[in-house]
Amino acid sequence: MALTRIGLAGLAVMGQNLALNIADKGFPISVYNRTTSKVDETVQRAKVEGNLPVFGFHDPASFVSSIQKPRVVIMLVKAGAPVDQTIATLAAHLEQGDCIVDGGNEWYENTERREKAMEGRGLLYLGMGVSGGEEGARNGPSLMPGGSFEAYKYIKDILLKVAAQVPDSGPCVTYIGKGGSGNFVKMVHNGIEYGDMQLISEAYDVLKSVGKLTNSELQQVFSEWNKGELLSFLIEITADIFGIKDEQGEGYLVDKVLDKTGMKGTGKWTVQQAAELSVAAPTIEASLDSRFLSGLKDERVEASKIFQGDYSTGLLVDKAQLIEDVRQALYASKICSYAQGMNIIKAKSSEKGWGLNLGELARIWKGGCIIRAIFLDRIKKAYDRNSNLANLLVDPEFAQEIMDRQAAWRRVVCLAINNGVSTPGMSASLAYFDSYRRDRLPANLVQAQRDYFGAHTYERVDMPGSFHTEWFKIAHNSKI
Repeated sequence: MALTRIGLAGLAVMGQNLALNIADKGFPISVYNRTTSKVDETVQRAKVEGNLPVFGFHDPASFVSSIQKPRVVIMLVKAGAPVDQTIATLAAHLEQGDCIVDGGNEWYENTERREKAMEGRGLLYLGMGVSGGEEGARNGPSLMPGGSFEAYKYIKDILLKVAAQVPDSGPCVTYIGKGGSGNFVKMVHNGIEYGDMQLISEAYDVLKSVGKLTNSELQQVFSEWNKGELLSFLIEITADIFGIKDEQGEGYLVDKVLDKTGMKGTGKWTVQQAAELSVAAPTIEASLDSRFLSGLKDERVEASKIFQGDYSTGLLVDKAQLIEDVRQALYASKICSYAQGMNIIKAKSSEKGWGLNLGELARIWKGGCIIRAIFLDRIKKAYDRNSNLANLLVDPEFAQEIMDRQAAWRRVVCLAINNGVSTPGMSASLAYFDSYRRDRLPANLVQAQRDYFGAHTYERVDMPGSFHTEWFKIAHNSKI
């Protein structure tokens, strides 16, 4: 057989689907997996899905030798040790100038370590975020490649065709930057995704618990929201979820799903990085805390017995007004969540000298990925207007939208609190906005306390310099 254009190792669902996508775009591809049955399964799928040019190999040597030089191999294996093991297996057969691409959700520092190690062996390395789940991998994901620009040039033609295509802005892929920037951007993308999902779940909870909307009504509401400024993949699938009946019993399936959220770590990494970079990310943090609390199912069941009672106000709610208020609160909260994510990326880019283009990131997230939304076009335009924007909240358009929605936002958060319904994401977003918009915060008292017990010093608003006061002595003497 003729040599293939590219190789892919790791044939779980994402790997299989990406391999078929590449083949579907006219690029013959070699595939390999340590479990050989996965290789045969992928080749069979390729035949069924249109006799696609997918060629399977059961050993790494023949797999690597089947790819044209300079060889490019994409890995889609579990992050951590399995990546190092796969690299060792492949590198034994690769030659100088060949390239390895890690398409998994890897910690960015691991990618930088591996890039340096591969450079020492004359190999190129890319860490590439792939977003969109299995459906995106098969039909067009958002791709975030970072690392060797030379390596990116090897596969640019493939990525441009394989990525999701958005009519007004092109393929959802761009060269992100040096080192582990591709993995870092994908990680924060996932953190924003955590925030988005939490905010949507809170909107659902308020509408259901306070507004008493049925699943049928919820489906209608979210379907309607998906026609306007909230149009997005997550709103679309949420509407779908509310309409699905339980095939194994009565009622709707969503009501039978255990209220215990799983996670794979990228949201936690995002929050840790925000803390490391001293970037406030309360909405994303609240979404992570909510997942932790959801995991305490047994404890929550016991606590519900202790704290029994009707926490609702019992007041009649105007459904139409509530739906409109929640829509506006969701949108305003969403702006805060994205602003926090963009600020984390901006801070890391500055620290590492990556020179990341935030507007371009918003562009490649417009299609294929989980957080794809019409809203991202607004973000791109905001950064096009001012690439050095301090915060999305102060972009003139977003600032006006926040101001127009803050009354509804406050009503929703207050209504939820008064009815005993937790809205940690919306509340955190509102607190973030209220803190950011104030020219003076109570941090003066915190700093005074720090100086009192730890002599940490403080600055003054009326004169330059660093000061320390013997607060205890003054207070003690005044009591004598």
